[in-house]
Amino acid sequence: MRTKTLLTAARFAKPHEAFAPVSLPHTWNAFDGQDGGNDYWRGIGTYEIDLPNPTKGAKQYIELQGANHVATVYCNGRELGTHKGGFSTFRYDLTPAMKAEGNVLTVAVSNAVSDIYPQTADFTFYGGLYRDVNFIEVAPAHFDLLKHGTDAVFVTPHCSGKTRLDMFPVNAEGATLVVELKDAEGNVVGSGSVAAEAHAHIIIDVKEPHLWNGMADPYCYTATASIVKDGAVADAVTVTYGYRSFHVDAETGFYLNGKNVPLRGVSRHQDRQDKGWAISKADHEEDCALIKEVGANTIRLAHYQHDQYFYDLCDHTGFALWAEIPFISKFIPTEAAYENTISQMTELVAQNYNHPSIFFWGISNEILIGADNEPLRKNLRDLAKLAKSMDPSRLTTLAQVSGTPMDSEHNYITDIVSYNHYFGWYGGDVHHNGPWFDAYHKLNPDIPLGVSEYGVENITHWHSATPMNHDYTEEYANYYHHEMLKTFATRPYLWSTHVWNMFNFAADARDEGGVVGMNNKGLVTYDRKLKKDAFYLYKAYWTSEPMVYVAGRRFADRAPGERNITVYTNCENVTLIVNGTEVETKKAVDHAVVFENVALADGANTVTAKSCCGVEDTITLNGVAEHNAAYTLPDIAAAMAVGNWFDEVTDNEESDEIVVTEGYYSIEDPFAELAANEECVKCVKGWFMAMGNLTMASMIGAIAGMMGDAKITMLNSMMDGVTQKDFAKLNRLLSRIKK
Repeated sequence: MRTKTLLTAARFAKPHEAFAPVSLPHTWNAFDGQDGGNDYWRGIGTYEIDLPNPTKGAKQYIELQGANHVATVYCNGRELGTHKGGFSTFRYDLTPAMKAEGNVLTVAVSNAVSDIYPQTADFTFYGGLYRDVNFIEVAPAHFDLLKHGTDAVFVTPHCSGKTRLDMFPVNAEGATLVVELKDAEGNVVGSGSVAAEAHAHIIIDVKEPHLWNGMADPYCYTATASIVKDGAVADAVTVTYGYRSFHVDAETGFYLNGKNVPLRGVSRHQDRQDKGWAISKADHEEDCALIKEVGANTIRLAHYQHDQYFYDLCDHTGFALWAEIPFISKFIPTEAAYENTISQMTELVAQNYNHPSIFFWGISNEILIGADNEPLRKNLRDLAKLAKSMDPSRLTTLAQVSGTPMDSEHNYITDIVSYNHYFGWYGGDVHHNGPWFDAYHKLNPDIPLGVSEYGVENITHWHSATPMNHDYTEEYANYYHHEMLKTFATRPYLWSTHVWNMFNFAADARDEGGVVGMNNKGLVTYDRKLKKDAFYLYKAYWTSEPMVYVAGRRFADRAPGERNITVYTNCENVTLIVNGTEVETKKAVDHAVVFENVALADGANTVTAKSCCGVEDTITLNGVAEHNAAYTLPDIAAAMAVGNWFDEVTDNEESDEIVVTEGYYSIEDPFAELAANEECVKCVKGWFMAMGNLTMASMIGAIAGMMGDAKITMLNSMMDGVTQKDFAKLNRLLSRIKK
């Protein structure tokens, strides 16, 4: 029978270094991959792992569940092969290289630049053996361990109860394959047997199967396939599966088992603070629990194949999953890169075929960041065809970069489509999202449309009572996410929406908002210790168990003019109590209540929100005389100039040149005209604040009325220390706003 031994002790060395003991899983970028500078080490790291002594008469295999990006494997100096792709399970047959004792596995792992995807993306490519490594022994007759890293048993269930198993044994001539199906309580609900062949299949009927029904009832079955030879079980494999039906309608969205279930959820990266990708089962469990707590019913597992353990958790929790390969950002026009996309898609589908939680195969993400061409389109078409040929039961999709034309050929390659849109962050206004969705839906009424990414950077120590785009405050994030939720609520045709991102994640090249090495769009911080305000806004929308949450608790010091108090709830109304005195009861609108200009005493104030559902939340706010400057990002004008991570526009901070681009705003436009555009107002306001002139920032409307057709440069005499370079910086900000 099969045995599996987890290997956790290893020795590791970078080039020209001595080997030192490490524990597996392991990454060499746990710290330098998150500290900024885009200088984390990328190269070849080598692991040595002592193997158990072999059992006589058995066959030995090594299983590596994740080695990024390329891994060449040796046993006792004998090369076994090279695996290309950092996210899937792969195995090698150790048997020919094994000795009676003293066996050593050597794995050379490289995350250096190559033709293996991903190579260009907004996250850190952690190197190492960052997932489990297992030593496996099996009898000579066993299910094929070399079939794309799978257990070589594939279950295709139908809601009628018809259940097909495809099985791939090796060295099993004359054997019988015995199959037993069990429900979640362990009762045998079907069985059968078939003669062993290289590819054998059997169909078993299960009477009135209990359906896998998402978050409401994630009911799973198990199938055990055994190789019986000479009257004994030589090998056995047990896999989890579920019975369910689904489809996506272009007008009304996602249906599970015939019921309309709007898919509203999050995207997830797998890394953690000071661990990178080398995370534990407990880490996976905590992530799963947090996503369930926020009320999501779908997860986009971006941008690569995730750990099998996490897929298992999702099977039993009920999430509807989008699983994808890292064919991302910029097309690599080489044959090796093409073959790698085919290999990674093959492994993704094969290794995850049995998971009832997976509904969608993603073939690419923002691949049009680079130039479009026929080789790229062929690559996409081939990936879509491959996924459908391997698994006709699921739908193919892709995540388009925002600028992809609505009528692009790329929108007609997969079964369904999603877009990554950041109107309200990288460009435009949050209210541009709804009209764009409507225009796309009108142009393509038969193509289901989803939102695969949306979000804003929000850093928990920046706060404002008058938030604006790119100020990095929690309050702007709260406003943005609330507007997005309102937008989604009136558009049932959106088959899914996925917040970018559930958790902050490492992107070593980033430096914005006063934080380096991090994408801060998460609803939860990188260490999973702090749930941002927006987390509770989503919880108010997505959960039914009574909850109430007072936002702005980290915006503790409140000056006059900063004393609105916002409460998120899924209850009908909320009563505000300050220092034990009831202030007001208000009805929730779109799951929020805003109490305006609340009177606060000087110093600490106890603020309680009590809902009609019997739940309450309490925070402390401090009444202060003036705005706490520590809440404001120091160089907010520069922050507002930050574009998308792949934006090739560079802002020359030292230039004093004023460039006017036709069709875009500039400081040469009349101030009154600038003041009539919301985005221009935000830029000018941020610039005034960066100049240290809060008075000007608060008086833009009045100034516009006084200045008429005059230019903003006329204010030079009213502002101390403003230079030509300062005006040039403002001009660069304005020049990104289209008239």
